[in-house]
Amino acid sequence: MIILGLNTHHADSSAAIFVDGKLIAATEEERFTRIKHWAGFPEQAVRFCLKEAGATLVDVDHITIGRDPKAKMKNKMMYVLKNPVKSTALVKDRWENREKITSMAEEFEQAFEISKEEIEKKFRHIEHHRAHLASAFFASPYEESAIISIDGSGDFTTTMLAHGKGNKIEVLDSIDFPVSLGFIYTAFTHFLGFPHYGDEYKVMGLAPYGEAKYVDKIMKIVKLKDDGLWSWDNSYFDAIKVRYDNNQPVSPPFFSEKFAKEFGAPRKKGEELTQYHKDLAKSVQVFTEKVIFHMLNHLQKRTGCKNVCIAGGVAQNSVANGKIIANTTFENLYIPSAGHDAGISMGSALYHYHDNLNMPRTSAIKSASTGSSFTNEEIEAFLKENDISYKKMEDEELFDYISDKLIVPSVVGWFQGRAEFGPRALGHRSIIADPRNDQAKELLNLKIKRRESFRPFAPSILKEYVEEYFEYNDEVPFMEKVFPIKIEKHSKIPAVTHVDGTGRLQSVDKEVSPRYYGLIEAFRKKTGVPILLNTSFNENEPIVNTPAEAYDCFARTQMDVLVLENIVIER
Repeated sequence: MIILGLNTHHADSSAAIFVDGKLIAATEEERFTRIKHWAGFPEQAVRFCLKEAGATLVDVDHITIGRDPKAKMKNKMMYVLKNPVKSTALVKDRWENREKITSMAEEFEQAFEISKEEIEKKFRHIEHHRAHLASAFFASPYEESAIISIDGSGDFTTTMLAHGKGNKIEVLDSIDFPVSLGFIYTAFTHFLGFPHYGDEYKVMGLAPYGEAKYVDKIMKIVKLKDDGLWSWDNSYFDAIKVRYDNNQPVSPPFFSEKFAKEFGAPRKKGEELTQYHKDLAKSVQVFTEKVIFHMLNHLQKRTGCKNVCIAGGVAQNSVANGKIIANTTFENLYIPSAGHDAGISMGSALYHYHDNLNMPRTSAIKSASTGSSFTNEEIEAFLKENDISYKKMEDEELFDYISDKLIVPSVVGWFQGRAEFGPRALGHRSIIADPRNDQAKELLNLKIKRRESFRPFAPSILKEYVEEYFEYNDEVPFMEKVFPIKIEKHSKIPAVTHVDGTGRLQSVDKEVSPRYYGLIEAFRKKTGVPILLNTSFNENEPIVNTPAEAYDCFARTQMDVLVLENIVIER
């Protein structure tokens, strides 16, 4: 059985394909269009997935779409009746999006030369948050687990709580639009002067520079309920709407005059980041954690589970994720590599296969490497065509050579294997450096990434050494958690130790990522440090997807070395 899953006409459009329950490929459309958070029909992602599966659309049994226009129709109508002014934009947006979804058969017909009637028979609509839940639970190693999905909004839901057991997910409760933890975080993101869709991670990176002085003031916006849910004071927010400009999502500020009166004048573009802004960022982060812990502790009591799976845009808050086990009664936590909306493609397919079709569970998904790959021969053909000098090495020689280069120190573009699914580079499309170099962070931020100086870089660590360097010992394969680094290690790895003494780690497993593991191990043998600084291979663009894009990024920045599989290019 072949199932093609889609996140379509929505931010972070993507496609994923499963054959008999096994994930064959998954990728975001932005990797092909080169437009961040690209929203629309994921035609190129679909083509890639079909090619990887060796299939055509005729072979596909079901096409799952992580959106159900019929979901919560009564709740939507009640909201419109109670909020006629604020709901105008919502109704217009939902109608336009519904038209896009319903016309999708025509897009398939035009792009793939398959009849509209034939393709429509394959469509299966899966509610947005059920797809999120499935992307976490059915990909996890747990037979039974509590599950929660938290994001801005999808199918009129902003949070969904559930209990997963075997191949079934039972939804226990939900919170309706517009009450949204994701929206509150976004409102403060805009207020702090970060206007672009998806800028929330900048607030998370800024937070450690401040003190949580305003948590009580932010708590005035919400009311925590005894049942583990919560509500908010709607007067702090104007109409909430995401629009699409050439398939790129745009989210205009939606905090109200009351919000601005409470928290002061919004920071304008280019204005200095003051200590107040830093303190407010820290307060927003702590507030978000308090609400997450409130919901999770009640969910644990309700389900009695020791395991929890989390998905949705808020699941990308790695700082909160790193504190969940310590601040709740759960013992184990799983978060997928694409917890955000790109994961809807994978989740919708998993939900349909297991819950709807009652098919048995398959193996847990341990690797995020489900995207594009290129052979040495393909890379060499590109380099020869463009008259680019290079040298070729076998793995052991390559690991030895590049680890020496890192020690020099050099900044290395590392491109190998299949691209990762999700927002994190995990050693397949990475820029790497020596974590002991206290100048590496400034060099990378100013001369290569060209981004804000306060943003941290991540440590990729061999999983056997996590306990030696971090306060908590856990497997963190997708760089989805931030843990405190042991105090005595701060001076040893300054380039990956954030200002508050934490690091967003990736634990590298030899079985999952053998070549990346081999490079780090070569570095460890020479330095005694089993860690490399890792950041995504890009420069204010989607992560590079092809050798040509990798070389272009190398050429226009101040990277020292580029590795494309077994091929090395130097300045």
